[in-house]
Amino acid sequence: MSKRLILSALAQFTAKTAGRNMTMVAYAAVAAGVAATAVLTTGPAYEVVRLWVDTVLWACLGYFVFEWLVRLRHMAQQDRLLLYVLSGSGVVDAIGALAVPLALLAGVEPKTAWLLSILWVLKVVPGIPGLRQLRRVLVLESGPLLSVLVIFLMVVFLASVAEYFLERDVQPATFGSVPAALWWAVVTLSTTGYGDVVPITPLGRIVAALVMISGLGVFGLWTGILATGFAAETRRDNFLKTWEAVSKVPFFAALGPAAIADVTHMLRTMDLPARTMIIRKGQKGDCMYFIAAGEAEVELPGKKVPLGEGAFFGEMALLGNSVRGANVTTTKVTRLLVLDLVDFRLLMARHPDLAETIDAEARRRAQENE
Repeated sequence: MSKRLILSALAQFTAKTAGRNMTMVAYAAVAAGVAATAVLTTGPAYEVVRLWVDTVLWACLGYFVFEWLVRLRHMAQQDRLLLYVLSGSGVVDAIGALAVPLALLAGVEPKTAWLLSILWVLKVVPGIPGLRQLRRVLVLESGPLLSVLVIFLMVVFLASVAEYFLERDVQPATFGSVPAALWWAVVTLSTTGYGDVVPITPLGRIVAALVMISGLGVFGLWTGILATGFAAETRRDNFLKTWEAVSKVPFFAALGPAAIADVTHMLRTMDLPARTMIIRKGQKGDCMYFIAAGEAEVELPGKKVPLGEGAFFGEMALLGNSVRGANVTTTKVTRLLVLDLVDFRLLMARHPDLAETIDAEARRRAQENE
């Protein structure tokens, strides 16, 4: 029986490893391998724990080789072997499995060869949240980003030539050639300012001041472009998520795409855990809620009314008395669509049919509460 359990657990572990996503074991192997690599470079301290460090490194390498072979076999069974081998994740898996062994076989000194294990950190890149969004921003904003890069290179080369012309006679060791002056230009334009190479002539310092100011402008442009791109991508993602939630609410089912887009721009999403109070009786109401997923419960005198997906509540405080008339609490994990008072009035003006539906529901609930 125990053998069957072991085989079953091994089969489940292999199946998870065959997937394209990182497992907890893989994350632990990456963390342990990187930590062991760092200890490897500590000299005397490494000699004290050498056996443990070498054991961890070999164990991590063994796991990554096993992971790579399992994925090769899995992809071969699905006739996708070439696609996997040429993919980014396939290349990273191959590097993680082969870089250190190949270096050792090539005769590289072991301590140096094991430094290649730092490449294991590349395996966590696909699991980094927002990486796909960053890639999309870089692609969409590639034109402006490259334009600023051209400006950066122009300033670097112009400043290098200028400083070479102005400083070559007084500082031949540091500004004796344009390539030598390039180091100063890059350090100055990036506003790093190591201070190892400094102009000493008046005109040279004026050029340096202009390069510093240009550096602030160049990196400010890059920051602004990326920030604007990220903001646009975030709005796009939020719009798509809200659109998906709105389309699932039966209340909006009769609306056309243009009307749903109008509603989506007005609504904001809210994800709440179970047993969270959404509305408290006696509070002033300034918004209404639609349940996109999950369930809520209205507490009325002597009874509790459940509200499922597609239901809405909170509209009575917007139609008449602004004070909330009952407590509303989530009964499980719930996603809400929130419509604020100003947007509520605008939506009712644009879509009279929705206004009639909400008004009819409000009258029905008012009769039930009497």
